[in-house]
Amino acid sequence: MAATAAALRCCFPGSSGVGSGFVKPNSSRRGWCAAAVAAPSREAEPVSSLGHRTRVDFPILHQEFDDAKLVYFDNGATSQKPCSVMKTLDEYYRSYNSNVHRGIHALSAKATHAYEDARRKVANFVNAADSREIVFTRNATEAINLVAYSWGLSNLKEGDEKTGATLKYVGLTKENVPDIEQLKGFLSNKTKIVVVHHVSNVLGSMLPIEEIVTWSNRVGAKVLVDACQSVPHMPVDVQKLGADFLVASSHKMCGPTGVGFLHGKFEILSSMEPFLGGGEMIADVFEDKSTYAEPPSRFEAGTPAIGEAIGLGAAIDYLSCIGMEQIHEYEKELGTYLYESLLSVPNVQIYGPAPSQTVHRAPLCSFNIENVHPTDIAEILDLQHSVAIRSGHHCAQILHRTLGINASARASLHFYNTKDEVDTFVDALKATVDFLTDRY
Repeated sequence: MAATAAALRCCFPGSSGVGSGFVKPNSSRRGWCAAAVAAPSREAEPVSSLGHRTRVDFPILHQEFDDAKLVYFDNGATSQKPCSVMKTLDEYYRSYNSNVHRGIHALSAKATHAYEDARRKVANFVNAADSREIVFTRNATEAINLVAYSWGLSNLKEGDEKTGATLKYVGLTKENVPDIEQLKGFLSNKTKIVVVHHVSNVLGSMLPIEEIVTWSNRVGAKVLVDACQSVPHMPVDVQKLGADFLVASSHKMCGPTGVGFLHGKFEILSSMEPFLGGGEMIADVFEDKSTYAEPPSRFEAGTPAIGEAIGLGAAIDYLSCIGMEQIHEYEKELGTYLYESLLSVPNVQIYGPAPSQTVHRAPLCSFNIENVHPTDIAEILDLQHSVAIRSGHHCAQILHRTLGINASARASLHFYNTKDEVDTFVDALKATVDFLTDRY
């Protein structure tokens, strides 16, 4: 264990200096609830846990508000950034800020090399067959839109099951997971594309992507996978999954905002029209026509998010140093602990499957408390206890309607979180519910 800890310290630049001279932010918070949260009574978590070893590299986690330590449980929305990523961004803008691909001077050459090196890092991280299969986008949302416009508008027509034709939704089973058998029954030779998440940002459940790809291929349908909640938390091998398209966002995987990526099979990308027009995506321009560059340049019109892509490469270095298998195993245990701890809260309803020997939840729980609005819960947890969670529909309104609710609260964890923080959160939640139910 000591050797592992030492190796981790070597991996994370700047860890030795985190916390020194850190200024506690001012806070104007006022107490709505006079009762303080009792200190956790559970047995202390070993200091050698992955969460304890890595959180030193995330300066933002060391803040306090009104003498309460920040507990950040909104990682499903965005993750925090380690010192090495911030250092990489700073170095780019300080030392070699320049446009890529089109300059011949030294700064442009260095920026181009770093930008393309980041593409290679992404390709290796998800085991793409070729780095040309990685297209940088602003985020996963833009990556999905790229497929919708560049592939969809050229391949879908009236009678097909998507835009301009039929859009079918898969329901839930009694265990609150997507009904895979219903999906299988929907597939026909009219189906052109199947769009699925890998891990649900509400239910915490995982879909069997390889099986879905096999079923879809039998009817000639393409598959697009939203992997925003899987790529940051577990090993993802795009060749093994076999999907035609896969998207993810940097900001959910310890990288900067403003950049994400699309993985697409090269032969499919090569057959697609450009999504946007502009510099870099052009091969030749004439007065009456143009020819297009090969992927990925074809889909990266204009000046890209250069520093952000390089920062994503640094985030991948950081995650790879820890090891995605180690992150996944730690978060499985942490996610189960979160689920089981939440069950101690009176009148709680947690959505999605219960963890078991065969069912491993993502490290997140969406929940509601009977007769208490989730936004009130999130607001008071923040104001009174410095616990940051999410409330709302989490960009999944149809799913919430299927569950018979308008909104939910969500606690979502990452590898730098700890069981101690889960204990703090649950105690704070109990105090918050007591206050709200007394108030109402």
